Amino acid sequence: MGDTQTATWAVPGRLEGYVHRLASMPARARLASKMHYLDFLGDVHRRLDPGTYLEIGVRNGKSLALASCPSIGIDPAYNITVDLDPAAVLERTTSDDYFARPDACASVGGQIDLAFIDGMHLFEFALRDFVNVEKHCSWSSIIVFDDVFPSRADIAARDRHTWEWTGDVFRIVEVLRAYRPDLTLILADTKPSGLLMVTGLDPQSTVLEATYDEIVGRHVRPDPQPVPPSIRRRAGAVDPSAFLASGVLEMLRVGRDTGSRSATLAEVAATVGALGR
Repeated sequence: MGDTQTATWAVPGRLEGYVHRLASMPARARLASKMHYLDFLGDVHRRLDPGTYLEIGVRNGKSLALASCPSIGIDPAYNITVDLDPAAVLERTTSDDYFARPDACASVGGQIDLAFIDGMHLFEFALRDFVNVEKHCSWSSIIVFDDVFPSRADIAARDRHTWEWTGDVFRIVEVLRAYRPDLTLILADTKPSGLLMVTGLDPQSTVLEATYDEIVGRHVRPDPQPVPPSIRRRAGAVDPSAFLASGVLEMLRVGRDTGSRSATLAEVAATVGALGR
């Protein structure tokens, strides 16, 4: 990467001051200052400028409406209440059935630059969705999971019995760290229940598919779901505003356009590591 490109996202001084001010805030003030996940995703779209977008779990369309590029929304029971981009294609089906089709993602040219997984809030469904989506991604694409930070055991239950519900999707963090150390994972401290961003993707990887039964057998368990303390306290999560200011999304956008995979992912990893300190 040239010096001009690097300068575009070289803002360590500004970030250091921001993080210091955030750390000095009282806990209640930090909670109130958290960014809502839709606001965060809107900024991700603007900064990454994806050429294509895919969403699993459309519901009323509020997150799908953030896309201003050719997009696909998958949900067997969507009920759209907002205006969508004219290039959006809605698929009233399950994600499993959609990806079983030979023409999956054909409407966006077969490749996904940004994806949001917010479908069935059960770990094995989220894992299958990741496996299927990654096959249509490049190394610079980002796959985002919702609901990775349940605040208590009852909303993490597999059998839903609360209004707020994350299910056991939080297990995806542990599994991707263990089985796919080649990926770059970025946890974002958004409200209400956090996000996980994954990049450095490999559409040729078969690791998760080959070990799917083993993973599910090891990690799916009956209720109640024990939520680890690290998940409850959102350990390792970056402040959303600090992440957006870090230049990571601009790095991936430029890397996508120039093809500079190794240098870009190294820069991303270093920047994300600095944010987490």
